[in-house]
Amino acid sequence: MLTSLSLVFIVGLSMASICQKVKIPRIIGMLITGIILGPFALDFLSPSILGISAELRRMALIIILIKAGLALDVTDLKKVGLPAILMSFLPALFEIAAFVLFAPAILSITRLEAAIIGAVLGAVSPAVVVPKMVQLMETRYGTKKRIPQMILAGASLDDVFVIVLFSTFVGMEQGGKVSLMDFINVPVSIILGILLGAATGFLIAWFWNREYERNHKIRNSKKTIIILGLAFLLMAIEKWLENRIAVSGLLAVMSMACLIQIKSTETVTRRLSEKFGKLWIAAEVILFVLVGAAVDIRYTLQAGSSAVLLIFISLAFRSLGVLLSITGTDLNLREKIFCVIAYIPKATVQAAIGSIPLSLGLPCGKLVLSVAVLSILITAPLGAFGMDLTYRRFLERESDSN
Repeated sequence: MLTSLSLVFIVGLSMASICQKVKIPRIIGMLITGIILGPFALDFLSPSILGISAELRRMALIIILIKAGLALDVTDLKKVGLPAILMSFLPALFEIAAFVLFAPAILSITRLEAAIIGAVLGAVSPAVVVPKMVQLMETRYGTKKRIPQMILAGASLDDVFVIVLFSTFVGMEQGGKVSLMDFINVPVSIILGILLGAATGFLIAWFWNREYERNHKIRNSKKTIIILGLAFLLMAIEKWLENRIAVSGLLAVMSMACLIQIKSTETVTRRLSEKFGKLWIAAEVILFVLVGAAVDIRYTLQAGSSAVLLIFISLAFRSLGVLLSITGTDLNLREKIFCVIAYIPKATVQAAIGSIPLSLGLPCGKLVLSVAVLSILITAPLGAFGMDLTYRRFLERESDSN
């Protein structure tokens, strides 16, 4: 495992630096590293690290969500309002609708199989989008109109919505019954996740403030470890309760960080954000290299040009969903185009659930995985490169005096 980790860090960072020098997003270098080192190419990564790959990716995602929560201003989020809510489900619904309409004719599959593929591809990748939105909030690009906050909130919520739909469609394909509770679980998961995280954040901030009043100062390094431990516990609670009641662990983690930010001083929040920024340097490499390692190139060739055509048709529908979500806002055309670009990348969710239909023995399993892999290879670089290329031109930078 140590050899594999050394390759992940050294080769991953080297490839990221090379990409950065030639004006290509860093994550593309990391994804390529994972694909090359992974079990479907050179096979240099040990089975032990691949066996815990999903958990390592989840830990890395937790770190960036905590950093996002510490940077997110809740008053800004309230002002964003309806567009953020619409972006949490409307683009995904449009993309699923595109697959249901066109996939049966293009790929010769049933409507239900098309819905399963659409649900797999419907989620935007928080691994790609969240770090970029955090960077934009820190550098104040688009923050005057709260564009990064809106995209961050929508991207964090839509994964919950899409995964519930995916589970429902898979159950239908297996011949299982679909109950009303499957759909009620979507808002329940969101609300309970936010409440659980907010309560945890409030209690920990209250405890720290109380200790500070008693002149018992807790080092920021210890606070970082405590926050990480609580975040892991919140994710575990989601697993413990999954057969009883739906709770979104990722939303719980982010809302906990938001409450800590609200209840703590600006100095404490800044220092904690710096600590998690340093952790993210390592976590970013692990996340994207291991996402790349999960990509099976063999299935890409099987998908063919028909799947590529379908992916671009679905992206057109998805873009329409994004534009409808932000209709009536004060965003200009360039800012709306940036929102469309930000909702293109797919990686994390597709790598996590793309192989499930195949593992369940569904007839469409191999096709679902093929299209999922292809979507990662097309949309992750396209979205990442698009955001890097356009944010300085399309978004207004808010001055510090504002």
